[in-house]
Amino acid sequence: MKEINELEADGDTYPKPTIAVVQAAPVYNNRDASIKKVRELTEEAKANGADLVVFSEAFISGFPSWVHMHAPIDQLDLFKKLVENSIEIPSPAFYELQQIAKDYNVFLSIGVNEKAPRQSIGVLWNTNLIFDRNGNMVARHRKLLPTWSEKLVWSFGDGSTMSVHETEIGRIGALICGENTNSLAKYALISQGEQIHISTYPPFFPTSRNPSGGQDYFDTLFVRACSMSYEGKVFTVVSSQAIDEQGYEVLSMGIKEVRDLIDKLTYGGSMIVSPSGTICSDVIKDNKEGIVYAKCDISSEIPLKAIHDVSGSYQRNDV
Repeated sequence: MKEINELEADGDTYPKPTIAVVQAAPVYNNRDASIKKVRELTEEAKANGADLVVFSEAFISGFPSWVHMHAPIDQLDLFKKLVENSIEIPSPAFYELQQIAKDYNVFLSIGVNEKAPRQSIGVLWNTNLIFDRNGNMVARHRKLLPTWSEKLVWSFGDGSTMSVHETEIGRIGALICGENTNSLAKYALISQGEQIHISTYPPFFPTSRNPSGGQDYFDTLFVRACSMSYEGKVFTVVSSQAIDEQGYEVLSMGIKEVRDLIDKLTYGGSMIVSPSGTICSDVIKDNKEGIVYAKCDISSEIPLKAIHDVSGSYQRNDV
């Protein structure tokens, strides 16, 4: 019989995935071109060792920021184009996303405008999809509550998609944009043992025609991400969208005053935040395109939870 000090003492091991966060501009109102860009950027991320590749909110086929900047009666043509270039599940476009994950052997998270024409030709949801390495759909989360004027384009989701998913790279959950300020939504995922939290965003979020003096949008996302990571002891993956000249034209409808407003806005950013609430990747800001990476050791969450575990030893559900 071996002495105690001679016994194997390695114990359980935990995943250490390399996560890639993409900040890129979609091709507005062009589903096929947007998916082609997803393939190209996923190939690049895989070449740099990515296990999980994360794209922004509503990447296919663009976040409809025009809902915040134009009167409803002026938006109908844009809404029609948005519906025409949205994703039905299943459909050839959906199969192509599955194939991208399978071809590059990665987990793929991407925001889409989702439609269901067999239910209604005019209904859309703001949806985040996650595929595994074999192209199987792991998750389909529909944003619970469209924010403010987003209600002009998106229907409400429901709690049935508020799940954390067990995968070989860790337990993954996702919230979309303003959901990352919803304490109960965040806790719903933390309480399911979430380890990797995906949060996705548009390029900007206009709330005033005179945005000067307001809070910088990047700072808003940074505070949300650090709060989620520190409270939940999770890795928070932040992916914001960018816009290019084509996006400028679509969102502004060619109106100079709206282009001028967009020029005044502050932009989001993309990063990965560690379970201690500190940034552990490079950061993309200022409407630039690129990919940032971090190797995320899930076991690093354990000692932090020993100190402050809001879903375990540091929680009183009776109160």
